[in-house]
Amino acid sequence: MEIASGTAALRVQVPASTSNLGPGFDFLGLALSLYLCAEVLESNAGDGLAATPPRLEDGSPDLVRIAFERAAAELGLAGTVRLRVKSEIPIGRGFGSSGAAVAAGLLLANARSATPLPLERLLTLGLELEGHPDNVTASLVGGCTLCHPSPSPDAAHPVLIRQELHPSIGFALAWPADPLATRRAREALPSEVPFPDAADNPRRLALLLEGLRTGSSELLGLGGVEHLHEHARLPLIPGASRALEAAREAGAWLATLSGAGSGTVALGPIASMQRVADAMADGFRAESGAGFARVVEAVRDAPRVLTLHQD
Repeated sequence: MEIASGTAALRVQVPASTSNLGPGFDFLGLALSLYLCAEVLESNAGDGLAATPPRLEDGSPDLVRIAFERAAAELGLAGTVRLRVKSEIPIGRGFGSSGAAVAAGLLLANARSATPLPLERLLTLGLELEGHPDNVTASLVGGCTLCHPSPSPDAAHPVLIRQELHPSIGFALAWPADPLATRRAREALPSEVPFPDAADNPRRLALLLEGLRTGSSELLGLGGVEHLHEHARLPLIPGASRALEAAREAGAWLATLSGAGSGTVALGPIASMQRVADAMADGFRAESGAGFARVVEAVRDAPRVLTLHQD
């Protein structure tokens, strides 16, 4: 990349995320080691802010630019910039590709300002652009996060909790060839749930959070059960039920849809995760004809914006 004299290029690498992990619906996010990389280069041409369309190398939505412009407008930034985006995060598989794109745009714009926005405001902007807080929060701050978008009518910003994550837990992702649109996945959700199921979901979430903190295989297995969304979405994803069953048979402690799908996520002992990943991919292949998998790690630190050149 050529850099004009007197300009600074900024780069940020933002992690993918899984969300829900069963009962943490639209609340829990966990950053994982697939990445979207975005760069911004200031240009001397033109007046006002105009982010030229980024190079979308594998179909990533143009959310980096949208988020960049939203934050830049609030920060009062002027100038013309060029954006470049490259992502290895599969789109429409429940791995937070849009949340990572939004986080990247917000972080790059914020890094260009002498008076950057506080994290609370970035979270609010991310929620406005994404519509739900789980993925974008994890991509913005790293680690395992719990984010409530509106705890009270008077709340000025979302409430963020950083959930402790035990280092013994390994992670594997798998996904089929076909994506599942978030809109379609949300349309499948039930309008009502039986009272016993509604009462059980927060109990399961408590078990899940303690399992994440302690690394307890028993608690993670019990805590991965939920009653709100997975049963409604699995029929939309050929091979997903078989992939989850195969993951458990291969040694996963918890296996569930990743976000809305169509991908899956499994947690278990680190030494077993390649076997678990392969089993999930085989489950997808058996019904949908194609399946892909990746062993990943939790990304515990927040993304850092790097300056590539400064005169």
